[in-house]
Amino acid sequence: MIILCGASASGKSEICKSLCYNFGYVKFVTTTTRAKRVGELDGVDYNFISLEEFENKINNNEFIEYVCYNDNYYGTEKKSIGDNVVLIIEPNGLRKFMQLNDPRIISFFLICDENVRKQRMINRLDKKADIEKRIKNDRINFLIPEDTKLDFLINTSEDSTLTYAQNINELYKNKLNSLK
Repeated sequence: MIILCGASASGKSEICKSLCYNFGYVKFVTTTTRAKRVGELDGVDYNFISLEEFENKINNNEFIEYVCYNDNYYGTEKKSIGDNVVLIIEPNGLRKFMQLNDPRIISFFLICDENVRKQRMINRLDKKADIEKRIKNDRINFLIPEDTKLDFLINTSEDSTLTYAQNINELYKNKLNSLK
């Protein structure tokens, strides 16, 4: 499984789409209580559920991890772990997955220049107040986690999404082959 972790607009979603489209990966669909953005589909981008449904899943121990971020809950359900799956997650979730000590779970922490990230959010029509809030939160929440084993650190400020996806695919396949 590939884990992509990075701040808002660091390229996680676009890289994930490229990995799925160009290399046959399957997106790990996480569950959230946040509202859908324009163009997002339930069961494809996220499993969009109510707060009550989310709390029931917590009580039934269905998540590996979950978090409240920007006033919404996000969680990863145990049933979706597997090879050739791509998961987008935040640092606390990354820690939980790395605690599983599964060598087939390979992490990629994406870093990106803040000005590039702001421009990407503007381009995707995020509201100005939301952009400022996300940037402020990300300065705190998306520091490179010192207490977490990271497999790879990738700067996503300059190249194309396809280039990042090609590099991640190659690194992932090489790491899996080294386990044989």
